[in-house]
Amino acid sequence: MTQEKNSPIPTWDIEHTHPDLAVAVEEGLSEIIDPELGLDIVQLGLVRNVSLQDNHALVTMILTTPFCPYGPSIMESTRKKAETILKIATEITYGSETWDPTMMEDGIGDDWGLY
Repeated sequence: MTQEKNSPIPTWDIEHTHPDLAVAVEEGLSEIIDPELGLDIVQLGLVRNVSLQDNHALVTMILTTPFCPYGPSIMESTRKKAETILKIATEITYGSETWDPTMMEDGIGDDWGLY
C-alpha cells in the first residue's frame, strides 16, 4: 500500500495502475455505509488499499474497532461490490493499522463530533 507522505489517508495502488477503474471502485465502495456511524467506508478511511493482482483484486481494509459487530458484513459487502465493479475475484484482507479519526476524509467528522 502506498500513502502520501505524512498523510493517514492512503493512495490506492489501483489509482496508479488503473486510474479509470479506481474512480469506479471509489464510487462503488462509497455506497457501503457503516451502520453505526452512518458514513461510508471510503469517507471513514476504512479502505486502505485496492490493487489488481494477476487474476484477482486485493482490498485491504480496517474497521473503526477490531470488535465491530458489523465488521464481517461490511467486509463481505465490500468484496461483493468490488467484484461487481472489477469483474474479477476479490480478496479482502484485514490491515494491521488501528483506525483513528485522522484517517477520515477532511471535514467528514466535524459535524459528528468525531474529530
